[in-house]
Amino acid sequence: MTLAKIFEKIVGPDAGVEFVAYDGSKAGSSGADLRIEVKSPAAVAYLAQAPGELGLARAYISGHIDVHGDMYTLLDRMWSLTLNDLPLSEKVAAIRSLGIKPLLMRVPPPPQEARQSTLARLGSRHAKQRDAEVIHHHYDVSNRFYEWVLGPSMAYTCAVFPRQDATLEEAQYTKFDLVAKKLDLKPGMRLLDVGCGWGGMVMHAAKEYGVKGLGVTLSRQQAEWAQKAIAEAGLSELAEVRYTDYRDVAETGFDRVSSIGLTEHIGKDNLPSYFSFLYGKLKPGGRLLNHCITRPTSTEKTLNKGGFINRYVFPDGELESVGHLIRQMEDTGFEVRHEENLREHYALTLREWCKNLDANWDEAVEEVGQGTARVWRLYMAGCVVGFERNKVQLHQVLGVRLDEGQSHVSLRPSLDWP
Repeated sequence: MTLAKIFEKIVGPDAGVEFVAYDGSKAGSSGADLRIEVKSPAAVAYLAQAPGELGLARAYISGHIDVHGDMYTLLDRMWSLTLNDLPLSEKVAAIRSLGIKPLLMRVPPPPQEARQSTLARLGSRHAKQRDAEVIHHHYDVSNRFYEWVLGPSMAYTCAVFPRQDATLEEAQYTKFDLVAKKLDLKPGMRLLDVGCGWGGMVMHAAKEYGVKGLGVTLSRQQAEWAQKAIAEAGLSELAEVRYTDYRDVAETGFDRVSSIGLTEHIGKDNLPSYFSFLYGKLKPGGRLLNHCITRPTSTEKTLNKGGFINRYVFPDGELESVGHLIRQMEDTGFEVRHEENLREHYALTLREWCKNLDANWDEAVEEVGQGTARVWRLYMAGCVVGFERNKVQLHQVLGVRLDEGQSHVSLRPSLDWP
């Protein structure tokens, strides 16, 4: 069995992909719009060390496999296929065909992979020091790189598209405004935005609603960028972004709290204390808007320790079902007043980020290196497929800390959300 034929079996013979390998072998659909090039024995060694998703990802990120054509299309076609799907007899035949040398070759994971041993030395999952390292791993890549990928809004969370043809900037503005309207922001209110990123929500609240907002982030680069943007926008009297763990916020008595993309980093065991902390920051009658990625049901694993996303993108990230999150909110004391799934909107958002990365590919590679750029291309294209196929969802849940039984929510709110 030739090397190209082996990779054809891994990806799937009906995927419409051409395969070429360093040994001169070819397989698959000749002249297809997608071509996978196996460039060295190290690609085989990666697959031998970590069969399936992780091995393929390591080989691609390290440059020992090249993908010619659209990454999204490739991942969509091979969505459920891995080496583990091969029958044992075919695995044995493949190993015999390869010879012993590439199978014995020990190749280290690419440097972009988060080392589990390093994280373990920083404490158990979601300990403060370990959380800080995890956030640094993903968010402190390069503000310039994020500007190319995210665009002027610098919003690294699901946008809300008012129309199918809306621009990314329109959609991100719509997202922030949807959060503002669900929170019923009014001039003079105080907003706490936990996991605030580059400060988009606090700046929107200050500029559009006259709200005094405090955002907190564990990324020093995010905080520095946000403070500069706030000053340049003339919003320093109303908006602040602070480099700190949300658990270290001392202020209390906030009218509103927003959490846009933080809950994924909290961990299942810490959700009760997380929601309790946010509940304690609110005045009676205050509102929380929790916006996060979720699993579609409670039957999936919340954490895939050996998966590509956990190793390269969001170490320690855990996704729960929205039902579990709502139960935790209710058990904390929140009355849940509204919930919606924005799954399709995240697929559209990611498509725009993928376009931005492709449009700035050469500059991105020069800024962060080919390996990191490849991580992002693979990760974002894969996530488009995941949201489209309902492997993951995005939910916004609105909760209220009751004021002696009163929610202070209108009987039928006159808002432009369902």
